[in-house]
Amino acid sequence: MSGRADSDTDPEITDPEAAAAQDTEPDAEPDDELDDDDPAEGARRARWTAAGTGAALTLAGLSAALLRLTRSAPALVPAAYAGGAAVCAGAAVLGARGRTRRALWLLIAGVMVMALGDQFDRTAVNKPTKPTNDLVRL
Repeated sequence: MSGRADSDTDPEITDPEAAAAQDTEPDAEPDDELDDDDPAEGARRARWTAAGTGAALTLAGLSAALLRLTRSAPALVPAAYAGGAAVCAGAAVLGARGRTRRALWLLIAGVMVMALGDQFDRTAVNKPTKPTNDLVRL
């Protein structure tokens, strides 16, 4: 009674043909296939996703900042887009190094800063320059 608790309890096979048939079962999975439940694969996928999303948002923020620089917009607008792009670039670096949770929060913060720049741009465009007195002419 000195067996391991996790050892197989299959009955011993004395017939050599039955033993050969048991060794070559067709349902046996090959060892070289990757499991979908592999935590290393999930971590790798999260790193690539965080790094790719951060790089894409960085490029979008920088291109928006350059477009706003060419128009007549307040200086705060391109600065907000560039600042959000810098935060997203930091998130891409953190995501590539495996700090995916912090990268996610930095991506959210970077997009919020860029949205704030977009809000500054919309208020500058919709701001009336001079009130008109069209009702006085009637």
